[in-house]
Amino acid sequence: MASTEARPSPSGTARANGGLDRYFHISERGSTVRTELIAGMATWLTMAYILFVNPSILGALPDRDGVQLAFPQVLTVTALVAGVMTLAMGLWANYPFALAAGLGLNAFVAFTLVGTHGLSWPEAMGVIVIEGLVISALVLTGFRQAVMDAIPMDLKRAIGIGIGLFIAFIGLEAAGIVVHPEAGEPIVTLSRDLTTFPILVFAFGLALTSALVAIRMRGALLVGILSTTVVAIVINEVWGGGTLWGDPGPAHLPSSIGDLVSTPDFSLVGNFSFNVFEVVGVATALALIVSVMLSDFFDTMGTVVGIAGEARLLDADGRLPGIRRVLLVDSLAAAAGGAASSSSNTTYIEGAAGVSEGGRTGLTAVVVGVLFLLSLFFAPLAGVIPPEATAPVLILVGYFMMTIVREINWPDPGIGIPALLTMIVMPFTFSITNGVGAGFLAYTVIALLRGRWRDVHPLMLIVSGIFAWYFVHGAI
Repeated sequence: MASTEARPSPSGTARANGGLDRYFHISERGSTVRTELIAGMATWLTMAYILFVNPSILGALPDRDGVQLAFPQVLTVTALVAGVMTLAMGLWANYPFALAAGLGLNAFVAFTLVGTHGLSWPEAMGVIVIEGLVISALVLTGFRQAVMDAIPMDLKRAIGIGIGLFIAFIGLEAAGIVVHPEAGEPIVTLSRDLTTFPILVFAFGLALTSALVAIRMRGALLVGILSTTVVAIVINEVWGGGTLWGDPGPAHLPSSIGDLVSTPDFSLVGNFSFNVFEVVGVATALALIVSVMLSDFFDTMGTVVGIAGEARLLDADGRLPGIRRVLLVDSLAAAAGGAASSSSNTTYIEGAAGVSEGGRTGLTAVVVGVLFLLSLFFAPLAGVIPPEATAPVLILVGYFMMTIVREINWPDPGIGIPALLTMIVMPFTFSITNGVGAGFLAYTVIALLRGRWRDVHPLMLIVSGIFAWYFVHGAI
């Protein structure tokens, strides 16, 4: 359990007759309005980077018609879809999950659909719309929830732990401590220079935030982010020569108040096409749709299980009450992302930051959604938060999610080995889906080989077979 979890008090607990409390069941879940507000801000601060990363990825290359997506246009639709769908998650599903354009999925759209297969941007986004609608249908038929219910409890715990390791790894990479192969190194390796100002800012932030967590200060993660940002601004202006924010661009330290205001450009909304079947053929189009769907399907499953487990929202069987609403919002977010040209939107693992601050209800998500919608007009403000300020929070969230490792039945190799593979494959391959697939396959194969086929749910057999196909044909 995260040490920053809210503890209701007479002065802080939302009153039973309050409108917010009745709607979101805040006191029932052991939280307060203040805690939910802080949790929402913490979540948004840790995922606001997507406002600048998504346009950078989607705008990296032109399509076959020479069209290259403009940064301001993609930033607008990124904030729009994230805001609307996160609001839907909070107001309708009533859980502290936040959504935005999925990393990895956006790279698949840019470099595989557009770059490799030669689709235009509208055609590539049409693939995402189709994928989102198919997954929505799977939710409405109950199939997606049935798959989640078929997973053994210990594997669900392993998924949450693996996500924690993944989040911590993302934090180390964002801080510049480790270098991912995509940055030009042959393997994940330690940075060759740990004496830079960004590393100093990160070290300060990690030390401060860790200390605040250790003394059980309320809002420790949020205070850590804001304090580290202030220190980063001072270092940047006094000694750093502007190196913390880099060259002036979409994400930098604004030079004036006027630089904080931006005008949204909604021209990409509705710019999608279903011509993919004519361009690459039916068989290839279906393969592309299934590939995206598998990644989206199991990334969300892992994220929801992991964050809900950290929040102690799962029941005794490891199930999340009312999960169909969560899954439906997530599935529709994928289609909405394609329809608005922001790429598939999915539930974010950074939502664990808000949960670690005590967020337990949809009010946390509402705060995140509102902040994303405000970003339509104040997007440059998000660029003030440097990655060195949010990286310590991601590492500490990894710590919080690691605490349930003791609850796994390690003496049983049939559980322990799949759990281990689930945990390590996620960060090592930079993919939640790959980790889930490795764990599923190991669990199923070991159970069958030792004659315990009755322990394997039929849906686990089906999904394991799908993952075998997924790995053979190349994981995303």
